[in-house]
Amino acid sequence: MKRYEGLFILENAGKEDGIKDTIDTISSEIATAGGKVETVQKMERKNFTRVADKRHSSGFYVNVIFESKPFALAQLKTRFALNPEVFRVLFTNAAVPQAAK
Repeated sequence: MKRYEGLFILENAGKEDGIKDTIDTISSEIATAGGKVETVQKMERKNFTRVADKRHSSGFYVNVIFESKPFALAQLKTRFALNPEVFRVLFTNAAVPQAAK
């Protein structure tokens, strides 16, 4: 299993209380794909620097660090593309945590 970091931009215009439900859905999708969520970091709503569509001028950012098999990333990207509450998602390799000295 490899360690990944997922940056999610959530589309929740006017639904601030739905953030927790969306994060729970993201965590369950990762678990369904055979992954294991380590940490979830909720960030705040940020305005986009470049606005391509006036309906999407900002988004709520969430950072998720998880372990998964590499082939599961394609499945996760497809699942999150179908989820209307997830505006964008980016997966990168996460660094292995260093042991405290």
